[in-house]
Amino acid sequence: MKLEHDTLMVAADGEKFLLLRNISDQEFIHLGVIDNDASTSAPARELASDRAGRQHDAKRKVSVGAEPWGKSAMQGTDWHHVAEKRSAEDVTERLLDLSPAGSFRHLVVIPDPRSPGAMRNACDDRLASGMVAEIDKDLKNLLLNKIEASI
Repeated sequence: MKLEHDTLMVAADGEKFLLLRNISDQEFIHLGVIDNDASTSAPARELASDRAGRQHDAKRKVSVGAEPWGKSAMQGTDWHHVAEKRSAEDVTERLLDLSPAGSFRHLVVIPDPRSPGAMRNACDDRLASGMVAEIDKDLKNLLLNKIEASI
């Protein structure tokens, strides 16, 4: 893939993101780090305040009246999934802060394969107009020369 000079790239997942810029020309990609962040999320037991709720099931008729079937458990909130969605929104806000300043014209988004939808939903029309590619790879843990080679 050929990237124009000053093309901005963001490699992200729910925990980390890496903001890069092509500081070379189209022929020889050379990426420079603009920003990076790694947020560590606490274990789920520390994020939740209560256990998942329970509800009474419907009642059934018996010879002497009505009797409940029992109780069912409700599914608990996946707090790590919530944190991933918030992380995608935070990355998008950082890109929007760079966008009006004219810091980039072209954008390449590289979400990990598990969360491209969260990044796509967080991007609005202002970023979508400058987006030239979306690559579904997990590149955020690689060294810069490996990222350059894999694009």
